[in-house]
Amino acid sequence: MRLSQWLMVYEMDFEVSYTLDNEQQFWDELDEIVSANCEKHSLIDDALRSYLTFTANYKGEYLSTEYDIARCSYKLLDSALFSKHQDYVRWQIVYSLLQEDSPDTLHLIVAFLLYDGKQNEATFVMMKKEGVFPRLLELLQERKDDEVGLHRMLLELLYEMSRIQRLRIEDLSVSGNHVPDLLTCANERLAVLIEDEFIAYLLAIIEGLSDDVNDPYHYPVIRVLLILNEQYMVSAHDPGPDQPHAIQLTNKVVKSLSLHGSAYKTFGENIILLLNRESETSLQLLILKLLYLLFTTPSTYEYFYTNDLRVLVDVMIRNLLDLPFSATALRHTYLRVLYPLLAHTQLNHPPHYKRDELLRLLTMMTSTGGAMEHHFGAVDETTKRLVGRCVGVSWLREEVEGEEEGSGSGNGSGSEQQAKKKKKEKKKKLLDVALAAGMASALSVVEVTTQKEKPGVQTPSLGRKSAQQDADASRNGSEGKSGADAAGAEISKKIE
Repeated sequence: MRLSQWLMVYEMDFEVSYTLDNEQQFWDELDEIVSANCEKHSLIDDALRSYLTFTANYKGEYLSTEYDIARCSYKLLDSALFSKHQDYVRWQIVYSLLQEDSPDTLHLIVAFLLYDGKQNEATFVMMKKEGVFPRLLELLQERKDDEVGLHRMLLELLYEMSRIQRLRIEDLSVSGNHVPDLLTCANERLAVLIEDEFIAYLLAIIEGLSDDVNDPYHYPVIRVLLILNEQYMVSAHDPGPDQPHAIQLTNKVVKSLSLHGSAYKTFGENIILLLNRESETSLQLLILKLLYLLFTTPSTYEYFYTNDLRVLVDVMIRNLLDLPFSATALRHTYLRVLYPLLAHTQLNHPPHYKRDELLRLLTMMTSTGGAMEHHFGAVDETTKRLVGRCVGVSWLREEVEGEEEGSGSGNGSGSEQQAKKKKKEKKKKLLDVALAAGMASALSVVEVTTQKEKPGVQTPSLGRKSAQQDADASRNGSEGKSGADAAGAEISKKIE
C-alpha cells in the first residue's frame, strides 16, 4: 500500500495523542520522529506517515512562516532516515503529492520536494517521470482559494522542476491520466492541458498585484510564465528525438499577449524591471527569449509602452557594455533581441531614442585594437553579423548615411578635420558591415531558443569586478585600475 493511502487511515486514528505545551516540544518530537531507525520499507512508511500527519496537525500553531516550513523540511532532509533511503523516501513523497488533497499536508509535501530538488536535481527528474507536472497544474488551477503560501510554493516547484529539463510533449498538450499515442492523434483535436484561461489567470494575478517585483507572490508567477514560454519555444524550434514532427503546439503565453496584451501591461513592465535587476544568467535568458518572440511577432510589436521600451534600451546598452569578452553567447543573445526591438517596435518612430549612443556602442563592438578590443575581445564573425543587422535598422542606417553625404565641408582646424575623418571612417566601416550582414536570419530563433545556463550561475560583470577590485585596492591602501577596468571606464565615458 502506498504512503498516501496509509495517510488517510492514519489520520483517522491520529486523534492528537500529543500534548504539547510549547514550540520547543514540537521540534523535539519532530526530531524523534525523523530519527527513527528504519531498515524495512514498512517502518520507513510508518515514520513518513508520522512526519506528515504530526506536522500537518500542528501546522497552524507552530509552522506559520516560510522559515518554519523550510526548517521542518530540512529536519527530514538532514535525517539519517532520508540519507539512508533517499530514493525510496522521494518516491513515497512524490506519490503522496499525486494523491493528497489536504492543503496542510500538500504544503509540507511540496516544500520537501522543492528544497530537496534544489539540492539534488534527480528529484525533479523523478517528478517529471512520474507525471507530476500535470498534477501541479491541476493544483494551481483548482486550489486558487487555498492559502497564498501553498499557492506560491506550487508555482516555485513548477518553475524549478521545468527549468532544468525538457518537459514531455504530453505534459504540455494532453490532459488526463491516459496519454494516447501522439502519432495517431497528431491530426486530431487534443485536449489541452494548459488552457488559455490558465495563462490569463496568471497574467491577471500580476495585474492585480502591486508594481513592485519584490512582492513575494509576484516573482514566482512571472517566472512560471517565462519558463512555460521557453518550453513552448523548445518544443517548436528544438524538438527532442521522441517528439513527432506532426505535433505543433500553440505558444499560449504569446497567444494571450497577442490577443489581450492591452489588459496585461504590468507583466511587460515587470519583465523589463527584472532584466534590469537580475544577475542570474538563466533567468536573463528566459526574459530575453520571451522578448525576442514578442518583438518578432507582428501582433505584439507594440505590446510594451514606449517609455518601457526606452528603459529596455538603456538596460541593454548597459548590459552589453558590462559583459566581459568571455560572455560571448549571452552577448549574441542580447544582440539578437536588440535588432527586432529597434526595427519593429515604436522605437522606429521619431524622435529616435539614444541613436548616437547605440551607434557608438555598436561601433565599439566591431572595433579592433586598443582598449575596445581589450574590453570586448576579438571580434568574431557572429558578432560582426549581428551588429551589422542592428546597424541596418533604417533609422540607425539613415544617421550613418546622412553623415557620409554631409561630409564635404572643409571647415575647421586640422585636428578637428582629422577627428571627423576618423569618425567617418568608423561609421563607413560600420555601414559596410550592415550591408554585408543582411536583415534577417532564419537561425536566430533557433539560436535564441537553445541558449541555456545552469541555475544559479551569475552573469559575469565588469562593473562588479571593478567594484571588487576598487574595494580590494582601498583595503590595501593602493590606487589604480586594471587594464580591463580602465577600458570599461573609457568606454562608459564615450557612451555617456
